[in-house]
Amino acid sequence: MRRSIVVILTIFLFAAASLVAQSSAQFAKANQEFANGDFKTAIEDYEALVRSGRDTPNLFYNLGNAYFRTKDFGHAILNYERALALDPHHPEAEANLRIARDEARALELLPNKWERVFGSATENQYVVMAAVAFWIALFSILAFAFNRRRSLLLLSILSFSILALALMASYELDGGKNGRGLAIVTGENVEARLATADNANRVLTLPSGSEIKIISQRGDWIYAALPNDLRGWMPANNAEQVRM
Repeated sequence: MRRSIVVILTIFLFAAASLVAQSSAQFAKANQEFANGDFKTAIEDYEALVRSGRDTPNLFYNLGNAYFRTKDFGHAILNYERALALDPHHPEAEANLRIARDEARALELLPNKWERVFGSATENQYVVMAAVAFWIALFSILAFAFNRRRSLLLLSILSFSILALALMASYELDGGKNGRGLAIVTGENVEARLATADNANRVLTLPSGSEIKIISQRGDWIYAALPNDLRGWMPANNAEQVRM
């Protein structure tokens, strides 16, 4: 029985190592294609890696660069945003995102007041803060039950206050411009409309690479918050969410 478990684990580890090696080889191949100027083939190989479940900041950054070289600014901006979603302090992705936005004349969403207040940290950092505050509060309450020291009570109150603030910040950021609903317009000059019909009145024309926040979906249409504090419907196949 023990030998069977060892054999199964060995096979599993070997298969995992083979997949990692294959993935690394394909990434190196795509990088070489990019270096040779074969940007379309590089895009195909990078996209295949994304579909296989590999999601590293540098993969999305390189994919963004390949799309930029083909002047597909919508997909370039999408992948720079995906790189930054995984690594908010990726300086190359930040710099190239600004360049791509300028080239595309893409429109951006504005952060709300709560995003500006809590914007000094990321959503994940607030989640970690909330978890730490919860455990400190729990242990301080337990300690207070055995030792009625006022300092322990004050510590628990402070910890619960930090917990509440961190949860609020995480909630506001998740629902904000860089939250779960953030999407990038990948079509060219997409028309947002008042209703789910191609002949409905136009709300706003969105250049490729513009930011929107998806609110809901009805069939092949999405309802989204748009730049300039507008809202409208647009075909779902003209935008992709940043968070996969």
